Amino acid sequence: MKTASDLQLQTNTAEAQNIGQRLGAAKDSHLRQVTKRFARNRLAVCGLVVILLLTIMAIFAPQLAPQSPERVTAYFSAPPSSEHWLGTDQVGRDVLSRLIVASRVSLFVGFATVALYVTAGTLIGLISGYVGGWLDTVIMRITDMFMAFPFLMVILVIVSALGASLQTIIIVLALFSWPGVARLVRSSVLAVKQQDYVRAGTALGLGGRRILFGHIFPNTLGPIIVNATFGVAGAILSEAGLSFLGMGVQPPTPSWGNMLSDAQSLTILTDQLWLWIPAGLMLLITVLSINFVGDGLRDALDPKE
Repeated sequence: MKTASDLQLQTNTAEAQNIGQRLGAAKDSHLRQVTKRFARNRLAVCGLVVILLLTIMAIFAPQLAPQSPERVTAYFSAPPSSEHWLGTDQVGRDVLSRLIVASRVSLFVGFATVALYVTAGTLIGLISGYVGGWLDTVIMRITDMFMAFPFLMVILVIVSALGASLQTIIIVLALFSWPGVARLVRSSVLAVKQQDYVRAGTALGLGGRRILFGHIFPNTLGPIIVNATFGVAGAILSEAGLSFLGMGVQPPTPSWGNMLSDAQSLTILTDQLWLWIPAGLMLLITVLSINFVGDGLRDALDPKE
């Protein structure tokens, strides 16, 4: 025979399960709404398809490249032909092969850089906004100091001192990119922690870590995702600019930036278009696609929608 306490326990359990089901249904509904809003943006969908194709090309670059990107042939600056679809460069290397393999470098720099600085900036912003007080003041002043540095000049100096390499570029770009994410996350945390459900969690005695990562952090993901998307495009352009200046990825390793560096003479710009137009187009298409996806995510995640 069931006692009153047993009946009350069953009732509370049923209510908890019902609340959990409603929360899960609300999350699924919100995800479906975001997906539908994103799918209605044709440019964003096209951009996502292009990024997926570029990612697949980068992953299988050694298999897709018709030749080794470092293989030197007897044809120097040869125009496009049936043997070399995009011609050869000044050293005799196949431009198409180098273009395909270079996608690995550019996309790796973009995603690795963003993964590093978004992770660091998010953690710093969460702690700064949630704890507040003197710690928030110190962190924000350090953030302001990093944002005051002349970005390109400092990066050039550091790369010159440490040596141009893929790892150095990623670390340096991430080192001076986290402040923007930290300030963005901090402002979101300051707004979210004033909500009633956060105050209710504090009143119920939930730990600060659980409130921060279980209740506040999920509600700041929208701006973080959008910022990270645009950050990938910025990191790819930064790497291309450094490589163009000779301070980035060094030959014979191909990257779209150092392929463009060959186009610094008037003769190549006017008479040997195959040496720089393909790399320029790949950069243009990649950055535009990422920006289209970022715009689509920003609109889809907008709470006003």
